[in-house]
Amino acid sequence: MPEQESKIEGDFFVEKFVQEYCKKIVIYPQVLEVKSKMLEEGTKELCIYTNPVDMGRVIGKDGKMVSAIKAFISGVKAKNGLNYKIVVLASENPYVL
Repeated sequence: MPEQESKIEGDFFVEKFVQEYCKKIVIYPQVLEVKSKMLEEGTKELCIYTNPVDMGRVIGKDGKMVSAIKAFISGVKAKNGLNYKIVVLASENPYVL
């Protein structure tokens, strides 16, 4: 059971990290939302919902910002064994200010 608890803690850490990191780089942090769901055994999808204006900031020039986030998460992957897929989407309600 301790291994399962470690996976849950690591997973929460990844979601929280992505949310806090992205809040620092976007213009409208109050709109930002990170949701996660299991796709299949061992693979989790992190959906970053942001204001359409901020999508470019999260993705970065030539995808460098999202690549940096993926690089950080790959270190967590080694510890908890989960693969992560990151998706950046326009917020369902971008005008919540």
